[in-house]
Amino acid sequence: MKRSELSLYLLVTIILITTGCNTYINIPLSNIAKGEWSEVKSVDGSTPIERHEAAFAEVNGMMYLLGGRGMKPVSIYDPVSNWWKVGATAPIELHHFQPVVYEDEIYIIGAMTGGYPGETPVEEIYVYSPATNTWRVDGKIPANRARGGAGVVVDDDMLYIVCGIKDGHRGDHKNWLDSYNLNTKEWKQLTDAPTARDHFQAAVARGKIYSLAGRTTISADNPFKHTIGTIDVYDIEEQTWTTLESELPTWRAGNAVLVEEDEILVIGGESFTQEPAHSEVEAFNFITKKWRSLPNIPVGRHGTGLVNSKGILYIASGSGNRGGGPELTDIWKFEY
Repeated sequence: MKRSELSLYLLVTIILITTGCNTYINIPLSNIAKGEWSEVKSVDGSTPIERHEAAFAEVNGMMYLLGGRGMKPVSIYDPVSNWWKVGATAPIELHHFQPVVYEDEIYIIGAMTGGYPGETPVEEIYVYSPATNTWRVDGKIPANRARGGAGVVVDDDMLYIVCGIKDGHRGDHKNWLDSYNLNTKEWKQLTDAPTARDHFQAAVARGKIYSLAGRTTISADNPFKHTIGTIDVYDIEEQTWTTLESELPTWRAGNAVLVEEDEILVIGGESFTQEPAHSEVEAFNFITKKWRSLPNIPVGRHGTGLVNSKGILYIASGSGNRGGGPELTDIWKFEY
C-alpha cells in the first residue's frame, strides 16, 4: 500500500471510530491516488529536436529520443542537470518503431524508413550505444518477416517482435510473432497472434506479452480508421495466446506503453474520431484485469514513448495532431 493510500485508509478508520460507526466500506484506493502532470523546463532553455513516429528510452538515468521522420540526431536529456544535448545521427532514417533496452544499449527493430504512404520495413537491427554515442548494425530480420510499426519487447535474453505492417500506410498488416535470441542471434517463428495490428506498442510483464491498442492500416486515404480495442496475451512459457474480455477503453493507435508495477499504462495516440492527438492515460491492471483512468496529459501526442526514471514518468516530443504535425519539443513528467 502506498503512503498516500495508507494515510487515506487511516483517516477513514479514525472517522469511523470517532463516529461510532461499525460499518465496513470498500474504497477503491487505487482510483484515488492518481498524481499529476507538470511540464519540465530545462535550466538553459534547451529542448529536444522536434520529431514524431520516434522513440523514447531510458538508460542509466539518462533519456534518449531517437529516430522519427527525417534524418535527426539523438536528443539526450539529463533529468538531474535538467538540460538537453545532441547525440549522433542514425545511419538511415528510422521511424515507426518501439525501442528496447538490453545491456545498457537501445535496440531498434521492426522500424520503417522512407516517405508516406509506402514506407519500407527495415531489415537491419540498429543499436545505439549511449556509452559511446555510436550506432551499429546487429544482425538482420529474416527478409520474409521484416515489417514496421510492430510491438517489440525483451524478456531475459529474448527479443520478441509482435505483429506490424509490410507496406507502410497502405496495408499488409500481420499477426506474426517472432523471437530473436540476443546471445545466439537465432530467429524463431512463433504462433501467430489472434489479432493482426500495427502502429502500436507491446508490453511484457511476468512472462506474458500483451498486444494492445493499434489498428489495421488498410488505406492511405484514411489510415486512422480500424483502431483495435482487443487485448491479446502470449504466455512465453506455454507458447499460447489468449484474448481477454477486457478491452481498451479509448481505442487508438500510435500510443505509448509502459509497465508500471501491476499496470500497463497506455498514453496518447491517434484515431479517426478526433483531429487532436489523444491525451488519455489509461492503466490496465494485469492482475485484476481492470482499467482505471489517470489524469490526461495536458498536451496530447502520438508517435513517441514513455519512460520511468526513479518513479517519475516522462514523455517528450511526438505529434500534437493525428498524422504528421505539429511536431512537439516539450517534455512532461507525471508523479504519482
